[in-house]
Amino acid sequence: MLHDPNHLYIFDTTLRDGEQVPGCQLTTPEKIEIAKDLERLGVDIIEAGFPVSSPGDFQSVVELSKAVNDVIICALTRANMNDIDVAADALKYAKRPRIHTGIGSSDMHIKYKFNSTREEILERAVAAVKHAKKYVEDVEFYAEDAGRADLAFLAQMIEAVIDAGATVVNIPDTNGYCLPDQYGAKIKYLKENVSNIDQAIISAHCHNDLGLATANSIAAVQNGARQVECTINGIGERAGNTSLEEVAMILKVHNQAFGGLSSNIDSKMFTYLSRKVSEMMNMPVQPNKAIVGRNAFAHSSGIHQDGFLKHRENYEIIRPEDVGLAEADIILTARSGRHALKHHLERLGYNLDKDKLADCYQRFLVMADAKKEIVDADLLILVQEN
Repeated sequence: MLHDPNHLYIFDTTLRDGEQVPGCQLTTPEKIEIAKDLERLGVDIIEAGFPVSSPGDFQSVVELSKAVNDVIICALTRANMNDIDVAADALKYAKRPRIHTGIGSSDMHIKYKFNSTREEILERAVAAVKHAKKYVEDVEFYAEDAGRADLAFLAQMIEAVIDAGATVVNIPDTNGYCLPDQYGAKIKYLKENVSNIDQAIISAHCHNDLGLATANSIAAVQNGARQVECTINGIGERAGNTSLEEVAMILKVHNQAFGGLSSNIDSKMFTYLSRKVSEMMNMPVQPNKAIVGRNAFAHSSGIHQDGFLKHRENYEIIRPEDVGLAEADIILTARSGRHALKHHLERLGYNLDKDKLADCYQRFLVMADAKKEIVDADLLILVQEN
């Protein structure tokens, strides 16, 4: 599979890993609706489900395969022949099918999850890739718990599965364990020590148990990974997955640092899609969540508001319009200054002279101390009292 080294492939697993969150299950029509939005967003791969896990998941992969045209549709399996057979059957209508198979790579998983040996696990990994390759050209292999795997053994495993036909090799930090420099070094080691690594795309799949999923994914990209596996709003197992919107905006803001690396993502869809996924999955987004949180573009400190109103770049590195918001919010609270009050009064059509503004501001502070947030109706009362 030829790939563009200057393109960052965005692999969205909102409908698979994201949907594993308790209480977030979606119906097939809901999945199709989100999948069509993800296609418009510009993701390269949609992981549509784990077909062998349930009849519903199987049917979702079938229907999603029919519903989208340009995106690769991916189905997850274990390194198990029946899993792979079922996944291939579910992908029969996909225009661009991918089977995502894999097995544990850390000694902990090999011993305590599989009660096996490194040699047996290697054999199973290679057999699974070869079996998947009978059905599809595009085979992704995941080395589960790679974050805690022995480096030399991990390199041996990756080399073997690429030889067997894997086109993408996924190096998951399954437990969100790694520090960014450790995870980046792991990717670099594979780049330098796997002889056939140029025949596959390296993929980063990071979990957020220590709040490092995005940082680890970025470290991977800096060291040669060219696919990032992520979800809308960072939803997923336990503390969640890498946040798609964070990765895309880091790439946009720091583009020169990545040598001009590009993606197909239309960031103007982020606010809309974040709210839609949040609502459909009944998963509120924390207000201070980067990029899509309610407060991500809200300024309430007087010092910040003054600086922002003088020159927005003083306190904004991303324009709200770039993520689909109409404008930043200047929130009026007891921490706000005269400049913010003046801005909102002018927005409502009131241009007060210096003395009247000073008087209005003193009464505003009294009101703001009594209320958490001042809204337009409150401002109109203040102006009418003037």
